[in-house]
Amino acid sequence: MSEQNNTVAPETQADAAENIDALKAVRLAKLNDLCASGNDPFKITQFPVTAHAEDITSAPEEGKTVSIAGRLMSKRVMGKASFGHVLDRSGQIQIYVKKDNLGDEVYDGFKKQIDIGDIIGVTGEVFVTHRGEVSIAVKELTLLSKSLTPLPEKWHGLKDNDLRYRKRYLDLIVNTEVKDTFIKRSKIISAVRSYLDADGFLEVETPILNTVAGGAAARPFITHHNTLDLDMYMRIAPELYLKRLIVGGLERVYEIGRCFRNEGMDIKHNPEFTMMELYQAYGDYTDMMTRVEDIYCNAAHAIGLGDKITYQGKEIDISRPWRRVTMREIVKETVGVDFMALTDADAVKALAKLGLEADGKKNAAECMYVAFDKLVESTLIQPTFVTGYPIEISPLAKRNDDGLTYRFEFFINGWEGGNAYSELNDPIDQAGRFETQRKMMKQGSEDAQAADDDFVEALEYGLPPTGGLGIGIDRMVMLLTDSASIRDVILFPTMKPRR
Repeated sequence: MSEQNNTVAPETQADAAENIDALKAVRLAKLNDLCASGNDPFKITQFPVTAHAEDITSAPEEGKTVSIAGRLMSKRVMGKASFGHVLDRSGQIQIYVKKDNLGDEVYDGFKKQIDIGDIIGVTGEVFVTHRGEVSIAVKELTLLSKSLTPLPEKWHGLKDNDLRYRKRYLDLIVNTEVKDTFIKRSKIISAVRSYLDADGFLEVETPILNTVAGGAAARPFITHHNTLDLDMYMRIAPELYLKRLIVGGLERVYEIGRCFRNEGMDIKHNPEFTMMELYQAYGDYTDMMTRVEDIYCNAAHAIGLGDKITYQGKEIDISRPWRRVTMREIVKETVGVDFMALTDADAVKALAKLGLEADGKKNAAECMYVAFDKLVESTLIQPTFVTGYPIEISPLAKRNDDGLTYRFEFFINGWEGGNAYSELNDPIDQAGRFETQRKMMKQGSEDAQAADDDFVEALEYGLPPTGGLGIGIDRMVMLLTDSASIRDVILFPTMKPRR
């Protein structure tokens, strides 16, 4: 069986898939022939690249000699001259391969031994075809790596999402918009760093292996350190370590890194995800609101967006200022119940009338949060800061005069995008709240957070008034790149192995 050198028609794709082992055998035979003739491509160690496809096509200089390298994505053989397209990191460019320019041996090798998917290096002169396509007239051609497995055909693409996520390398080759998404992700994270660095924040690294799974209410991944014979936890949040650094006098710190939560998976959740957390001494949660607005707007501008973005057909206005509303106000506005004006018993009854279970919640503030979580959050499409969270689910935030906390979460597209506090810096209050969390945990509460006694000791040395903020980077990238699933913005999302 021989493999076609030119582009395969759509109707042959199914046949190619069925005969993939035979096609691989053909390619392996070609590799063996190359090696036997002393042309093993895998012995080549470098190729001097002088330009990239986009540089050439965006500002063509006819007659200029360039050297490019990349993957051969198409091939049309026409007797003594052939055309193809080479894909590099910047995009594609057409190559014109002529027997008279290369000689019989090299040209025959291009026709017979080089396949779509192979990585080649070419040197030649830039020209523009009669149809206006910027191309390279190849003078020298080198096979740099042999592709032993045929690529999926572009007409069908790599549409199977499960296969796309498992084989991201193929997804990046075949679906150019995927590469664009991850380039944008990199620019977004760079914009976050640039903004914080310019305002005096220090980027730091804190432990990923923790002895206490603190900083958030989440189920951790547990591992074991053999030398210490100690169970440890993959971090669920870097918060408590970062605040220790504020105690140590660093004043403005941030970290962008992986966190891990042993919980469900859906379009917004992956067990391994990226968080950005920052802490600012002498600031409070209102300062963090400004930080959120700045970070989102700067990130959008960094990838060429304005202050109005479109996500899955919905227009979202991220221009400053974003709406600020208390949880009490937004719940009353949306469901018609002012929970904080009710007794605890009446609040439980009000939940029942809304068709909701109290789930062990006993006071009005907790009932208000249940109503918010179940009935209100999904309605917050435009950017909104919601403040005034119950103290029971905010053990690290300062309490306000209403018996709630100086805490907000912000919401876009009905999703929670991040969380911020005026940080609790009273060690006596913090110790008491951790004790309450311990009791809640013993009672089976899923909202309880692990207590960290060493953190309390750090607070005893003095934590200045501090504002803290955490933003889910993956969800931010989803919104700014109009990606439907978190798996579309994580290069290698968590997948169950195929058996």
